[in-house]
Amino acid sequence: MYYLGLDIGSSSIKVALVEVATGKSIGVVQEPETEMEMIALKNGWAEQDPKEWWGYVCSGIKKIKQKYRVGEEQIKGVGIAYQMHGLVLVDKQGEPVRKSIIWCDSRAVEIGRKAYSEIGEEICKAHLLNSPANFTASKLKWVKENEPDLYRLADKLMLPGDYIAYRFSNIINTTISGLSEGILWDFEQDSVADLLLEHYGIPKSFIPDIVDTFGLQSKIDEQGAEESGLAPGTPILYRAGDQPNNALALNVFNPGEVAATGGTSGVVYAVTDNLSGKESTRVNNFAHVNYSQKTPRVGKLLNINGAGIQYRWLLNNLDVDSYEAMNTLAAEISVGSDGVCLIPFGNGAERMLNNREVGTRLVNINLNNHNKAHICRAALEGIAFSFVYGMEILKSDGISIQVMRAGNDNLFRSEIFSNTVATLVSQEIEIYNTTGAIGAARAAGIQEGGFEKFGRYITNNDHVRTFSPLKDKSAYQKAYENWKKELELIIK
Repeated sequence: MYYLGLDIGSSSIKVALVEVATGKSIGVVQEPETEMEMIALKNGWAEQDPKEWWGYVCSGIKKIKQKYRVGEEQIKGVGIAYQMHGLVLVDKQGEPVRKSIIWCDSRAVEIGRKAYSEIGEEICKAHLLNSPANFTASKLKWVKENEPDLYRLADKLMLPGDYIAYRFSNIINTTISGLSEGILWDFEQDSVADLLLEHYGIPKSFIPDIVDTFGLQSKIDEQGAEESGLAPGTPILYRAGDQPNNALALNVFNPGEVAATGGTSGVVYAVTDNLSGKESTRVNNFAHVNYSQKTPRVGKLLNINGAGIQYRWLLNNLDVDSYEAMNTLAAEISVGSDGVCLIPFGNGAERMLNNREVGTRLVNINLNNHNKAHICRAALEGIAFSFVYGMEILKSDGISIQVMRAGNDNLFRSEIFSNTVATLVSQEIEIYNTTGAIGAARAAGIQEGGFEKFGRYITNNDHVRTFSPLKDKSAYQKAYENWKKELELIIK
């Protein structure tokens, strides 16, 4: 018997199967094999068709059933992870009134900034733990202001994962964790964020019914079954945004536990029980998957846009054949890259730098002594230093790091990168070979097996290695201070 997990990304849909009894991953498939289309009618806009997500969900389920010879009656539940902050608007018949405005669309930045000022920073910090910024509520306000005819047709707002659950079941609902990622949850009142809805002039009726993150949310109906290839009555048992779900996939649930990812962009996601919005302009605060009023669990999310994309840019523009070749070159150079510093923030505005666009900068190059090996080392160190800098911001917001776990993705496979981070934050980094889709599939069984059993699934099946901080950190500390000095010259 199996649980099925979905990860609804903006590039692709991933579908995973895990064994109910052991939590062991059977396999993962991706649809489409190339990237999904992203529509950008203007600079800074990003939209996708929700019906396209559903089409790829259905084809992905059929593909994984065929690949592993699994019948629909063998799938005992579904878990859903999804790209955060997207806006799906549907009419009274459940039909989308427009394409989804997805997470990386920036059209509502000014709306959120204005609301933060008009409502009041301290009120936003206390109640929302965030600035309204460019999140789901602000995107809906943009539609209201700029597309009034479409807005009048709309009946409910949904997040991307809510829409997929709806297509399975014909039932519209959402979760507290999901509402918090749209800045639609009031943590002080422990209710829907009426203060923001009223400020934006949006009726509360737009908010779907709320269900628990874990447990029976709905069941697949006849139409959902016919389209998806799953059996009627199959329960949907879990739903969460991609970053809370990535933390879940790494068994990160409790205060002091931190999840990190090092892909195209980097993320540090730290769980706390402290409802602090002190760094709300640089750090996002969301209800974690196990949040409740009685035991608040908040995920503090720090995003680093300029991470793996920087290393990929070097791969494409240096005379090197692979990341492995770059890592080999970097290993020839000592800690600190002989003074060369690379500031990696060249992928748009960096929230942790108060939305400054500082670009990528390579400094202290000596044309007689330095070569591409120094640049490769400086790049890995510069990205690692940006993670450390971000963790300093998190610590200023009350986070203490007791456990740090990361996925076995591009950056954390590099010993230089992982040793640099582990040494500077004085913390072991446990590396696990898992994915968001696998985490979502396992999470479908939490209601039955509990968090302790879920944790054993991960430690028994996924642990790859652990990076320990080096005893002598002086060279690393000196290199980091040099890098930070160069960054502060830029952002002053």
